Amino acid sequence: MATLRQNKVSRLLQKELGDVFQRKSGSLFPGGLVTVTNVEVSPDLSIAKIYLTFLGNFKPEEAIELLMSKRGELRNELARNVRRQLRIVPDLRFYIDDSYDAMKRIETLLKK
Repeated sequence: MATLRQNKVSRLLQKELGDVFQRKSGSLFPGGLVTVTNVEVSPDLSIAKIYLTFLGNFKPEEAIELLMSKRGELRNELARNVRRQLRIVPDLRFYIDDSYDAMKRIETLLKK
């Protein structure tokens, strides 16, 4: 169970990463859209698991690899945005959130 502090940091990181992806989406994912669906922070606030949904003309696996290669750059920009709220920015780990795909699959099965 997450503590109140973990929940606050998760929400802050989700909002700020969404803003970062919105500003950099043209250079990172041309013709695509990235949505931060969930952020889970470890109890010691050192690791952030970021779950993303991708829409566009690219494969999610390739997008995750691209984000992992630019992880340091994203963390630095995030640190500039949250420098007044957080002392140390957690290490970023990106994951594909497939809940949207599962929801669509269930929806189509229910329509049959």
